[in-house]
Amino acid sequence: MTKKIKVIKVLVVDDSPIALIVLKRIFATSPEIEVIGTAKNGLEALKLIPQLQPDVICTDLHMASMNGLEFTREVMQKYPRPILVISSSVQEDDQHNIFQLLEAGAVDVFPKPETGLTADYGTIQQELINKIKILSGVKVFTRRHRHINRVNQEHRQQFFVRNIQDKLVKSPIVSPPQTIPKDPRYSKKIIKILAIGSSTGGPEALKTILHDLPSTFPVPIICVQHISNGFLTGLVNWLANESKLPVKIAISGELPQAGVIYFPPEEHHLELNNWGKFVCSKTPAIGGHRPSITVTFNSVANFYRSSAAGVLLTGMGRDGADGMLAISQVGGLTIAQDEASSIIFGMPKEAIALGAAQYILSINDISSMLLNYIGRGR
Repeated sequence: MTKKIKVIKVLVVDDSPIALIVLKRIFATSPEIEVIGTAKNGLEALKLIPQLQPDVICTDLHMASMNGLEFTREVMQKYPRPILVISSSVQEDDQHNIFQLLEAGAVDVFPKPETGLTADYGTIQQELINKIKILSGVKVFTRRHRHINRVNQEHRQQFFVRNIQDKLVKSPIVSPPQTIPKDPRYSKKIIKILAIGSSTGGPEALKTILHDLPSTFPVPIICVQHISNGFLTGLVNWLANESKLPVKIAISGELPQAGVIYFPPEEHHLELNNWGKFVCSKTPAIGGHRPSITVTFNSVANFYRSSAAGVLLTGMGRDGADGMLAISQVGGLTIAQDEASSIIFGMPKEAIALGAAQYILSINDISSMLLNYIGRGR
């Protein structure tokens, strides 16, 4: 018996009649996608959503009456669902627009061909279809106000996922998230470094954690985020504005400093040498990723042993799971984001399945846990 294909219902919002026609043609090539409605601005689209109940919304940015940014904010407040912004104004040079949209609740952005020619849309057809398929499986949360209710801020930036071919997997049943514990097995830990790995949904999850850490945070922080080429600088600048700690790109030979957040350079793994200094290398990708979370976690475990802490956040695939196991096996502290607050529960789920996560916590509890342990003994 042939398994019935679940059709992804898409609403397309764009003030260009040509763009509407082209996008409908592109989506029509996939039997898994159906365009159930179109609108020429945000106001029209808002009226259609309750009636059509789309699974994914694609919207332009610049439109009269209600633009894509305003529309995104309204949707995430009233009818939360995955939003893909398809625009000529989300190119590599438009990082201000991109981060505004992600802040408002867009899950992903996709640049239109810069020429605007219909023929050039063919070159992006499969990538665009893949993005729609991925977005249809993304969890989103209602946003009541853009500056409050931080539990609802974990649903952005699918845009930053490097490998869109990763498949979504069903989450297993896991133990309920643990509250902030005082476990005697770990009560005497002295943590000297914190490593955090993330992918789908990661930038907003990172922001949630880093925003809560004080300017006196006593150890270095290494973050590995799967991100599209050309957007690392924008991510670093955005997080720097949201954090009390300085955020920078690591340099080979540099010794990690307490209270500084480091990211690997684009297309580089980030490791530590025998003296604890950074090594940025372009050795082959691991599991399709460079930088690889597992590579960094393994290196941190090897150098810092039981003084290491590893946190694995929302993301597709399994990068970081083996690395978190390495940290756990040498006696370090390990935390996985829970399913309820993860956009995609792939990476944390894999770490949990390996028995690598000592604690499974909501994104809003992780910073408290870190301060609870890293503050001890200081």
